[in-house]
Amino acid sequence: MPSPTGSSGGRFECYAVRSLGRRRLVDVWRRVLDLSWPVMVEQFLRTLMRTTDVAVTGLFSPAAVAAVGLADLYARLPLRIGLGLGSGVIALSSQDTGSGATANRDEAITQAILLGAVAGIPFIVFGYFFGQWAIAIISPELTPESEVARMGGIYLAIIFATTPARHVALVAARSIQGAGDTRTPMSVNVVSNALNIVGTVVLGLGLGPAPYLHIVGVGIATAVGNVFSALALVAAIYGSWTPAGFVRPTQWTITRQLLAISAPRITEGFLTTALEFPFNSILLYFGTDVNAAYQIGRRVYQQITSPLSRGYRTGTSIVVGQTLGEGDPVSARYNGWAAAALGVLTVGSLGVVLFFGAEWFVSFFTDDPATRSYAAGFAAAYALAAPVTVLYVVLAGALTSGSDTKTPLIGRISGMVVGLLGVSYVGGIVLGYGVPAIYVSIVVYYLWATIYVAIGFHRGAWIERTQSMMDERGSTPGED
Repeated sequence: MPSPTGSSGGRFECYAVRSLGRRRLVDVWRRVLDLSWPVMVEQFLRTLMRTTDVAVTGLFSPAAVAAVGLADLYARLPLRIGLGLGSGVIALSSQDTGSGATANRDEAITQAILLGAVAGIPFIVFGYFFGQWAIAIISPELTPESEVARMGGIYLAIIFATTPARHVALVAARSIQGAGDTRTPMSVNVVSNALNIVGTVVLGLGLGPAPYLHIVGVGIATAVGNVFSALALVAAIYGSWTPAGFVRPTQWTITRQLLAISAPRITEGFLTTALEFPFNSILLYFGTDVNAAYQIGRRVYQQITSPLSRGYRTGTSIVVGQTLGEGDPVSARYNGWAAAALGVLTVGSLGVVLFFGAEWFVSFFTDDPATRSYAAGFAAAYALAAPVTVLYVVLAGALTSGSDTKTPLIGRISGMVVGLLGVSYVGGIVLGYGVPAIYVSIVVYYLWATIYVAIGFHRGAWIERTQSMMDERGSTPGED
């Protein structure tokens, strides 16, 4: 028989292993939180800015809410480019920061910002000449002369005028974050979003001596915020406020890798936006109030949970990318799963609060009984999907820092086709279940996408891809 001493020693060893495991997990959570909380603050105010847009336009009419929501579909196109380039640059920036290849990092940053500025120019032309027409073609229920198309076209033209600045702001923020500094982008964007929120309320409602500009004021406030963010973040990189810097671009290898990582993310964004057009047509099939309700329900969900989800995604991207740069793929994999667990625990808890308080939350945005009822249903559906949604977001961020943006692309787009469009159209229109089928489609969409991304992260092909790309650009630790 084992002696009491041996048995006690075994129990002690098991306890020590568990204690080390808990300590390792807590250490990862602390690191992710330290990098994530500034992004959460920034995203909370950014989301609050968009929430303020919906709240202020809700005081105008349901048509105004629908106009801004439909215009936002097009506004997501330049957003997708900025986020796509941002994904590429945060991957390279975090990896090269971890490996100490700061010259390569700064070149990637410079190239990404220049690409972003140039890519924004076509949107200026589109918004000015085709804004109203673009809103009208979304649904047969709309015409270019309709109130929704007219207001939406004006709003779209104003915000598209500052697309280059929006791209630069997004890419510059991700560049600085990848270098390990999440506080400078937070500081800049807190001021920018505060200006935006105040401008929306003052100009949109004509408070004090300000003119009553209606939806035009909402658009101008957004445009001013975009320009301020771009100028301030570029100044921060150019100066000595951040670890990042500008250099003269010379390496085509970095250009090619930057585009290789960014392209699937941009494609994902474009396809996501494209698929949201028929989805919004399905919503409009059931009425303008249903479309407005969806915008409100989604906005409530995003205001409550998205700041945390997006913060975790950025923090995870930095931690996993820098760990890969240090040459430790085993820890990179562990860090990704640990961050995902933190996201599920916290965002999932907020989802419970939203589910039971959906009716109360949406009441702040509309007093129309029908719109409020539908909006509560949409908010509750998003609340149910919250745990799997954050799991998808965090693991997608980890894959991105591992130079894999194709897996999230396939997962998200297939989830939208099967879930968001398939279930909502077949269940809602063909089988006649109506709006409740759209609620179900939201949950199916995120569940499908999350399963696909989790399998891709588990398989680990992203680790070999990262190592190969680092070798190619000369960023592997120990290389001259």
